[in-house]
Amino acid sequence: MGSADSKLNFRKAVIQLTTKTQPVEATDDAFWDQFWADTATSVQDVFALVPAAEIRAVREESPSNLATLCYKAVEKLVQGAESGCHSEKERQIVLNCSRLLTRVLPYIFEDPDWRGFFWSTVPGAGRGGGEDDDENARPLAESLLLAIADLLFCPDFTVQSHRRSTVDSAEDIHSLDSCEYIWEAGVGFAHSPQPSYIHDMNRMELLKLLLTCFSEAMYLPPAPDSGNTNPWVQFFCSAENRHALPLFTSLLNTVCAYDPVGYGIPYNHLIFSDYREPLVEEAAQVLIVTLDHDSATSTSPTVDGTTTGTAMDDADPPGPENLFVNYLSRIHREEDFQFILKGIARLLSNPLVQTYLPNSTKKIQFHQELLVLFWKLCDFNKKFLFFVLKSSDVLDILVPILYFLNDARADQSRVGLMHIGVFILLLLSGERNFGVRLNKPYSVRVPMDIPVFTGTHADLLIVVFHKIITSGHQRLQPLFDCLLTIVVNVSPYLKSLSMVAANKLLHLLEAFSTTWFLFSAAQNHHLVFFLLEVFNNIIQYQFDGNSNLVYAIIRKRSVFHQLANLPTDLPAIHKALQRRRRAPEPLSRTGSQEGASMEGSRPAAPAEPGTLKTSLVATPGIDKLTEKSQVSEDGTLRSLESAPQQNSAEGSPAVEEPSQVWREQRRLSNASASGQWNPTSEWVLSWKSKLPLQTIMRLLQVLVPQVEKICIDKGLTDESEILRFLQHGTLVGLLPVPHPILIRKYQANSGTAMWFRTYMWGVIYLRNVDPPVWYDTDVKLFEIQRV
Repeated sequence: MGSADSKLNFRKAVIQLTTKTQPVEATDDAFWDQFWADTATSVQDVFALVPAAEIRAVREESPSNLATLCYKAVEKLVQGAESGCHSEKERQIVLNCSRLLTRVLPYIFEDPDWRGFFWSTVPGAGRGGGEDDDENARPLAESLLLAIADLLFCPDFTVQSHRRSTVDSAEDIHSLDSCEYIWEAGVGFAHSPQPSYIHDMNRMELLKLLLTCFSEAMYLPPAPDSGNTNPWVQFFCSAENRHALPLFTSLLNTVCAYDPVGYGIPYNHLIFSDYREPLVEEAAQVLIVTLDHDSATSTSPTVDGTTTGTAMDDADPPGPENLFVNYLSRIHREEDFQFILKGIARLLSNPLVQTYLPNSTKKIQFHQELLVLFWKLCDFNKKFLFFVLKSSDVLDILVPILYFLNDARADQSRVGLMHIGVFILLLLSGERNFGVRLNKPYSVRVPMDIPVFTGTHADLLIVVFHKIITSGHQRLQPLFDCLLTIVVNVSPYLKSLSMVAANKLLHLLEAFSTTWFLFSAAQNHHLVFFLLEVFNNIIQYQFDGNSNLVYAIIRKRSVFHQLANLPTDLPAIHKALQRRRRAPEPLSRTGSQEGASMEGSRPAAPAEPGTLKTSLVATPGIDKLTEKSQVSEDGTLRSLESAPQQNSAEGSPAVEEPSQVWREQRRLSNASASGQWNPTSEWVLSWKSKLPLQTIMRLLQVLVPQVEKICIDKGLTDESEILRFLQHGTLVGLLPVPHPILIRKYQANSGTAMWFRTYMWGVIYLRNVDPPVWYDTDVKLFEIQRV
């Protein structure tokens, strides 16, 4: 039968279904088989021939027929899984049912009355007779999920058969050990199967159906108590699924082994179409959804047990019920970590390679899914996090993240990408090794729209952060606290900042310490505290290599004097706020010498008008997001959260306002010119007295007269001579006693877990356009907006 005929017949069946007012019996195979038995329709055909309006009409007007359609389609998948799909006809039926369910499921999820349907048992619906009655009591959802799992390891359909002979000695699907059929070499599996286009396409279709099953989460509004586990994910990742381990490994290895370069030959992708990419994307999306697990509410799945001979660490505690999270948290072999890290770094760097050899490689689009995966790995497996930071390989993750942050900074539709990039850097910055690694010289010249500089990866990070703060869009303001917290966390370890980076930090201080900026919102002064803390850490712990920063501080000394003499009387406060009406944007580029941008770079562009984006829930404030720890002499961290907050003068900014007030004021101050927020003298005095200026004032007191003397004596206006003097200068014994180093470490909390859930599903919603699985359905987890 030609494909046109087959489409026509399929369409006729759909029309019959939508026009029948009487229930069709489940036993009427002649009717139901029209949907899957004789048709060869692609998934795109199914979406075109089954319009949304018709699915909704059947749902409202003849619900029993929609129920039977779903039940019969699941039954066919179960039969296919039972038989092992040996004939071409059986495989076609499985694919047709899979596509039909992918089309229909979102319309079942969007109606609250139907939500329990898949979790009910279908009365009297045995699985083809002769089976125990208790088997029949499985809810439809469970039968469907187990069938998909079986079908994903079905010889000659989704994996290669290990049998040589074509005699009917087909592998028995029940005795088959799916661990021998893992899709790709990597973690816990050494054999790389021969790639097969057909198997990849079949896996992809089944994974798309699986992702659609999991997507019920999109139809529930974001709940503050993130305890609502997704029943589909919960069951699929439980011990009930005998393929949980091989499937987890298959998904992880398929993603991490993927090389879009076209097997190492430049421009190869222009000759051969890359059929692996759609599978890799689907695998990455399914993987991050199965790992949606709130580590704050459960026992943390990190283990530090002894190593065993297996790929998964068997140490106690057993970890979470979700086996995918459990397996992820127990990977522990160095070679497995190396494989995962290299794979993710290779894929994240792909868009950067694009920029200096245009079109030489295929440009991948799933970097957001990869960032979520990397986050999950670091969050659930502390051994992986330490491995990442053990060598300078972490920089292969850092540079792409900075590239994405810089590239997306002007684009409203990519605000989620900005957040996840910053969250990852916040998590890494809590570890001393990250700061140490940043001292490696930066030589890779990825074209980026930033000033040219010669220096280290720390310089790159500061220059990019400066660019985000001074020329990003308004909606990034909540991230300023996070960006500066990252700089504070790494500052005690930075051996030598370049002049460009030093100037950028002082420009930020200048911008943030103008009186009207300080007074115009309840928490703006925290940004000044963070920057002062950065300078103090570098002066106290890394004075010797940092003559550029010391010189920049001396040049901009008036900023520190202005801060020390900040007016606190009401008339002055009001005058400062009046100035706001006339002043330009706080962080314009004035006062920062913007060098020419790197050659070959394109300016960060705003979103095209009309670009779709999904809304995100608010992220917790920095005080909720992090936990303060003090670095002891031996380098170990001691948490300060339990102790009452010391308000020492040289300490970190003590946050007086309870979080609620803070967030409320942030909302008000961002929303209004200055109407609702009324700063008082008491308020200004309360934090002005805590500004940690002693160390810097002492430095200025000692060095400024010496520098001025050199200039007068030698008639110098030449920077290099002054820098040479500062390089050899010392402040030993002249500065106050070094303060203890404070690190603000990321701490898991249900607020970020909820943020990740909405972000991840938003990405999946927007990335699945062909076919548009969820488009135009009534999702509740986020709003679809146009820029």
